Amino acid sequence: MRTSYYVTGSALAILFLFPLVWSGWASVRTDTGFGLENYARLFTSSNGIRAVHVLNSVVVSALTVTGTLVVATFAGYAFGRFRFLGRDLLFLLTLAILMVPYATILIALYVLLSWLGLEDSLVGLSLVLIVFQLPFSVFMMRNSFEAVPVELEESARVDGCSSVGTLVRIMLPAVRPGLVTVGLFAFLTSWSEFFAPLILLNSTDEFTAVLAVVNMRTASHGSIDYAALEAGVVFMALPCLVLFAFMQRSYVRGFTSGALKG
Repeated sequence: MRTSYYVTGSALAILFLFPLVWSGWASVRTDTGFGLENYARLFTSSNGIRAVHVLNSVVVSALTVTGTLVVATFAGYAFGRFRFLGRDLLFLLTLAILMVPYATILIALYVLLSWLGLEDSLVGLSLVLIVFQLPFSVFMMRNSFEAVPVELEESARVDGCSSVGTLVRIMLPAVRPGLVTVGLFAFLTSWSEFFAPLILLNSTDEFTAVLAVVNMRTASHGSIDYAALEAGVVFMALPCLVLFAFMQRSYVRGFTSGALKG
């Protein structure tokens, strides 16, 4: 039984790691051997990644993570700890957003952002990404708060803490794994998101790094520069791998300690 477990786990690990290993190998492979020429071309080409593109991705990811954490924390606390009219219906409506393929309403969202004066802006893109992160994030935070013993909250109330004080001083430290899970998931999604920026951003200076990498697909005479593309894939994957490596314990605990409850 244990042997089959290890064999299956190893096979799945190889299956998931193979594309990343292949991209890493292809990104350093050149016509004359191995080197960093592909990365140099990625950052020096006129249609490659520039500092502004990386900065745009960082801004979008930071806004998305911050907005998602703030809204999901307060919403999850309200759904998990308070009783109010229509609570269950509102929670179901929030989860129902998961059933809507966001690609089908991006044009409508683009028109809405135009009315608000947020078209072709990183703030508008971040708001859209936050909206589609909320169903999963609110679900995670609600179940994380429900997993915390009620006695902790009651003790804080007896000591004179308000609802907000209890949330900040008692509940947030207790649901830290859930917060890490929501934040990391929001970052991974916003950092690597392609379709929403493609539709909502028009100016080259507003492009995220993902769009800049896609622009590298065309080399001379319309041929595809696969080596530069692979270098871009590795560059975009590195922050995700580093963050996950440092936060994987809290990430896993966020799923196992209450996040899957209910």
